[in-house]
Amino acid sequence: MSETIRVERREGFRVIAINRPERMNALDRDSVVALREALEQAEADAACRAVIVTGTGRAFCAGADLNPGAGVVGKRDVRKSIEETWNPLARKLSTLRMPSIAAVNGVAAGAGANVALGCDFVLAAKSARFIQAFAKIGLIPDCGGTFHLPRLIGEARARAIAMLAEPVDAERAEAWGMIWRAVDDAALMGECEKLAAHLAKQPTHALALTRRAMRASAQNSLDQQLDLERDYQQEASLTPDYTEGVKAFLEKRPPVFTGRRA
Repeated sequence: MSETIRVERREGFRVIAINRPERMNALDRDSVVALREALEQAEADAACRAVIVTGTGRAFCAGADLNPGAGVVGKRDVRKSIEETWNPLARKLSTLRMPSIAAVNGVAAGAGANVALGCDFVLAAKSARFIQAFAKIGLIPDCGGTFHLPRLIGEARARAIAMLAEPVDAERAEAWGMIWRAVDDAALMGECEKLAAHLAKQPTHALALTRRAMRASAQNSLDQQLDLERDYQQEASLTPDYTEGVKAFLEKRPPVFTGRRA
């Protein structure tokens, strides 16, 4: 694992931290790839049932490293660069087999903001800010920004913050529905770890199916969504967690979920 991505294993979950504090955790090409690989490794670990993504130092992630040679933007083939970096990362976040939590400990700018918004839960320190900074350098939001923002806060607000590149503080982001919660700075990691520990004991596959169903709803008619719910419900009902959940309900005790698909 690259030194720019730090991974800590906890009981039931992992904390994945972007570790370039001297660059406000801006990501170069190798770091983007390493972050995706860290998510893939967490996904391959049967004992890992939730992940927290955060940053070291005073920033969550300042987006792409704009230094020459960083390999994520520039005058070379930007299309190819995005296909090799930001798009695979965004796709991995959207298809993880377990829930993901962004612990936004400071500024989340550009693609860094969209990495956070690609997670299932976003908790942010009250001092944190979200900035769609792309317009400042003549680009458009990437890493899923144009997908997540309109769905989370509506097209009018999404257009405004993308075109004006104005910061949105954590408490406003919560009020708009952009994030799940804004919390006191000192409480951020404790709250995120508490949530991760809770999610690690839940029916993991059913939660992943719930995410997939929610994401599909914007494109589907009601009939299409009802069919999708039927199919995903069938899949969920075949897991050991469904059997355990019903048994625990009838026995009036807390369920013990494993997250296994079969």
